[in-house]
Amino acid sequence: MPVLRLLRATVFAVACVTVSLGMHVLAGGAAVDPATPTAVVPLITGGAFVLARRQRGLGTLLTAAFAVQYGLHHLFTAAAVQPPPVPGHGHGGLVADLGMLLAHAVTALLSAYWLERGETALATLLHLLVAAVVTLLVWRAAPAVRRLLPPHVEEGGTRFVARLLDAAVSRRGPPAGAFVF
Repeated sequence: MPVLRLLRATVFAVACVTVSLGMHVLAGGAAVDPATPTAVVPLITGGAFVLARRQRGLGTLLTAAFAVQYGLHHLFTAAAVQPPPVPGHGHGGLVADLGMLLAHAVTALLSAYWLERGETALATLLHLLVAAVVTLLVWRAAPAVRRLLPPHVEEGGTRFVARLLDAAVSRRGPPAGAFVF
């Protein structure tokens, strides 16, 4: 299962970094050198890999997502290709800073929700898969087991199944000679 966990963590990291970079730029941040997001994906993959060892609660995931978004914001700001529009202030004022905070907060909430729902969906899917395989094995193995075992005959010579069917069959109706003319 580590390969599946690594694949899930990698897909999550790529999606998280891409959405974070898109929201960062949409909120007024400068364009970033493509090598920066590429270099940070393995770090986030490692963190997601560690978190994906077992199912985590939304609180743990939110904490991790906010920490990652905080780090990504500072990384994207430091790796900006062009300087920010207003040289004296990092992003161009309080409104721009609030926009950037909101963009990364929404991305953190969305990332944590994706990870939590994805883990829950995967756990449910795996449980259903195991139940289906067990059901299929029992269903396929039952006729083979029945063929291997001799039929159960009781001391009186009647089979249990025959007695059970006799008890279940109802022969209610008019007497046999009631309608003879």
